[in-house]
Amino acid sequence: MSNPNVIQISGQYSNGSEGQQRKSSIDEDPPEMRILCFELTNYNKTTQFLLSCAGVFVLYLLYGYLQELIFTEEEFKSYGWFLTLIQFGYYICFGVIERHVEARRSGMPATQRKIPMRTYVILATLTLGTMGLSNSSLGYLNYPTQVIFKCCKLIPVMIGSILIQGKRYGPLDFAAALAMCIGLAWFTLADSQVSPNFNLFGVAMISGALLCDAAIGNVQEKAMREHKAASSEIVLYSYGLGFIYLFVIMMVTGNFFSDFAFCLQHSKEAFFYGFLFSLSGYLGIHFVLALVKSSGAPIAATVTTARKAVTIAISFIFFSKPFTIQYVWSGLIVVLGIYLNVYSKKHKLTLNDIKHKIKHITFNGRTSISRKYLVEV
Repeated sequence: MSNPNVIQISGQYSNGSEGQQRKSSIDEDPPEMRILCFELTNYNKTTQFLLSCAGVFVLYLLYGYLQELIFTEEEFKSYGWFLTLIQFGYYICFGVIERHVEARRSGMPATQRKIPMRTYVILATLTLGTMGLSNSSLGYLNYPTQVIFKCCKLIPVMIGSILIQGKRYGPLDFAAALAMCIGLAWFTLADSQVSPNFNLFGVAMISGALLCDAAIGNVQEKAMREHKAASSEIVLYSYGLGFIYLFVIMMVTGNFFSDFAFCLQHSKEAFFYGFLFSLSGYLGIHFVLALVKSSGAPIAATVTTARKAVTIAISFIFFSKPFTIQYVWSGLIVVLGIYLNVYSKKHKLTLNDIKHKIKHITFNGRTSISRKYLVEV
């Protein structure tokens, strides 16, 4: 073969070392790393990480900027559900294109479905609740407040995973949830005092979106684990059914034609910005999944949290809104909770482990003090 590395590997096979054979096969066949049509398998881990991070930051910062840009227009604040319908429509188009690209690459039919339709009925309902309530809440809340609520996604996710999947969590996870609750409550209190847009109805909407998001994450994880389905299949069917749900609801309530006429009058914000907003969100999902695959979930959580912090800073820079130092302190408490959650993924500590560490520190402290007194004597 023309590749010198392959010649060297074949020579190692002839030497008869089984361990070298396993090592050579790992070097020869690295795990597949792909973002849409872009093949990243041949890049090293550092390059994969940097490309994934760059994609997450660029796409989600654009996503957040466009989302807030649309809803800063006063007349758009009551059209959150129709904009969600537009977003779902774009996601369906992106999903169909991706499915056909995957079908050409793998040779499998694009219409093949692995997850039962009854599961997608549930997923579509939760997806509609997550996206619709989240978009509509911006008519009642400042964008940084919505982002802070999303940072505290761990709280409903923990509750949902305990109820749906029967998972167990350690003390660090509960400490992280507690820190997030305190930071979130303080941030919301500060927002209610200084923001003219604050509305408890908006808090209820974003809270409902988080509850749906917690459930959808656990249902998706369970479905993908049991049926080994691709993420493109889940996106296509979840948003496709969600589009049908929302379209029927808007037709029954009589809001579809009036909302559609309004968006036609503001086609730039509704359809062009909506396209860029939807495309950046759709691509951002794939970069996050690539980051999880290349570097692990804890690192991905750290990167996405840093991105949200930058999003909040950009929101205050580009869009005028009242500011108080309580935003900073409460945000830092939320970041502390996220750090504890990431740390708990690497270090599984139980209550007995914590008690043992406290006893160990106490014992060492007493020993050092007694030695100090002996030296002084």
